[in-house]
Parts: sequence; structure tokens; C-alpha cells
Amino acid sequence: MIDLVIFDCDGVLIDTERHCWTADAALLTAAGIAISEEEVARRFTGISFKDMYRALEAEHGITLPKGFHETVDAAIRAACVAAGPNLAVAGVADAIARIRQAKCVASSSNPAWLERYLGQVGLWSVFAPNVFSAVEVTRGKPAPDLFLHAARKMGVAPERCLVIEDSVPGVTGATAAGMRVLGFTQTAWDPKTHGPRLIEAGAVATFDDMRVLPALVREADLS
Repeated sequence: MIDLVIFDCDGVLIDTERHCWTADAALLTAAGIAISEEEVARRFTGISFKDMYRALEAEHGITLPKGFHETVDAAIRAACVAAGPNLAVAGVADAIARIRQAKCVASSSNPAWLERYLGQVGLWSVFAPNVFSAVEVTRGKPAPDLFLHAARKMGVAPERCLVIEDSVPGVTGATAAGMRVLGFTQTAWDPKTHGPRLIEAGAVATFDDMRVLPALVREADLS
């Protein structure tokens, strides 16, 4: 039985990932860390910016300039604002409305980001105050901490939670938390190759269209 559906945010509720890939690849390359959008997408989707920059600095022996994160953040935010309500993943608002279980968000993004962009697409009021950020736990994804934190806050046992994730770190963390996971592939760099990666990480199934999500949740609830 499923009592709680936990949604990741970026790449599941809002289609921000492509803006992140573009800004990071361009600005990292300009700073001396040559990297493509595809590599950023493949390696770091679902990982916090802090952890990504730390890993790349170590690999390349480069210290990124002071204020680098703020520069990238400004570029991403400008692109997201320009998208307006179209920043929402297609069909997600209707899918959420058709799910009868309790719902919350568990995201690697910071609280200000979550409120700003979920608000932009009309979803903040749907989830708040049940929006949980990785800043609230010691370890972010792929550790299970954030998912377990969300379940505790919502008063639901992990085995009665269903997680909707688009990243390997997210699927890994939710699976480690003892939760079932559906992998969403529509916003991936290459949806066809991303699905098998999510299954390998522990997703019980994948899907690429939010219109089918309510049926998938009902199916999980009966299994």
C-alpha cells in the first residue's frame, strides 16, 4: 500500500535541468574545466552544485574563481524566469491533482530555489509546507537521508512511500531508504538510454509521460 508519494523537483516537477547543463558547461569551460552539456547531464544530474564543483576541482586541479557559483546561479535563474509557466513539466499539475495519496517534495535544491520556481509554475501552494530540501540533512542524494527525513516529517513508514525521481543519485537514495521508485525519463539528456540506468539503480519501472503517473501510482498501491 502507498500512503505517500514523494516527488523530486528539478527534472520531475519543473524542467530546469537543461538550463543547468547549459550554464554549467559554458561557465566551467570558460573557467578552465572543459566539460560538455552531455557530461554535466550524465554525471551530475541529481547532485548538488557544491558537490559537483568540489569533484571537478579535485579532478582538474583547479580552484574555481570566487563567486563562480553565484555567476552560474544567476545565468540559470535568468533562463528559468524567461521560461515562465512553461518551466513546469508537461502534464504534471493534472497528474498531481489525480493522485489521492499524501504528497511532498524531496529535493537537492535549496529552499529559496524551491519556493521561487515551484511558485512560478503554481505548484508551491500545492505542496507547501511539505517541501523538503537537502540542506535539512547531513548527507544529500545518493544517501537515503533526505527521503527518510521526508517520510518522518510526513509520518509515513518508508515502505509505504513511492518516490518519483529522474536521476540515478535520487533513485539510489530512495531505494536505500527502503522505498519503491518510479524513474521519470522525459527530461533526461537521452531518455532512451537513461531509463535502463534508472532501472539499474533500483527503479521498479520508468515512464516518460506525466499523464500515465496516476495509473502507475494506483498500480503500485495495489501491489
